[in-house]
Amino acid sequence: MSIDVHQHVWTRPLVDALRVRSSPPYVDGWTLILDDEPPYEIDPQDLEHRDTTGLELALVSPSSPLGIEFLPPEESWPVIDAYHDGALVLGEPFGAWASTCLSRPDPERLARDLGRGFAGLQIPATAVPDDGLLEVLTDLDLPLFVHPGPAAKAPGTPPWWPAVVPYVQQMHAAWHYFHAVVRPRHPELRVCFALLAGLAPLHSERLIARGGGSRGLVDPDFFVETSSYGPRAIDAIVRELGIDVVVNGSDAPYATAPEPGLGAAAGHAIRVVNPRRLLARERRCLD
Repeated sequence: MSIDVHQHVWTRPLVDALRVRSSPPYVDGWTLILDDEPPYEIDPQDLEHRDTTGLELALVSPSSPLGIEFLPPEESWPVIDAYHDGALVLGEPFGAWASTCLSRPDPERLARDLGRGFAGLQIPATAVPDDGLLEVLTDLDLPLFVHPGPAAKAPGTPPWWPAVVPYVQQMHAAWHYFHAVVRPRHPELRVCFALLAGLAPLHSERLIARGGGSRGLVDPDFFVETSSYGPRAIDAIVRELGIDVVVNGSDAPYATAPEPGLGAAAGHAIRVVNPRRLLARERRCLD
């Protein structure tokens, strides 16, 4: 049984909360309208045909590219609360990452939300992490998931542009920011970066050449998940970081979990052992 740390579900409470809105992000019928991305047709039957065979746990993420976290509190919280309510009643094998308002951080409210049974907190890669929120995670021994945030589509570019260019750039920047700024302030925080951190770890040689870091020093609590990549990228990341910090993610329903192509032992580590360490599930079993 494996773990998928990165899926999305358009639950009825979330869609209803977005239908109430009249400015982006909002939903018109089943069409999601954003400022800088093409309209997206939500599949209301997604859960009925989603294959969760072999999954011990599938963690649902809020869709950070919507920008919900950055809205004023009076706009942000109704949508976040609706996401929380819908995600928590999905049933097995689903679990969920919590979300929170970042325009006015509220650590006490985050602690209460996490106490409802969330696996940890997700924030957009474009956010400057709030120390108070990160301290809540450390105190509760829960991880942070860094996911791409809102992205503008450059004029004249194809529909895939935000996912391939700005999303990757955001994750690349977040990886280096967390190493340089966040880790010294929060030495015990566990963090997982979506989409292999935009392949930022592969730039260690340039980092060293420009006076930063030291190749060979791997932070065992900074994880990367595999969504939207395949064997070549995963193999390159493993050569740079080792196998122990790579975890399985699919980004369903927009993609499927990749086959690492590194053999049975590596596959077991990526799908089972490493996600359990990220989520501290092994530690809780021992307790």
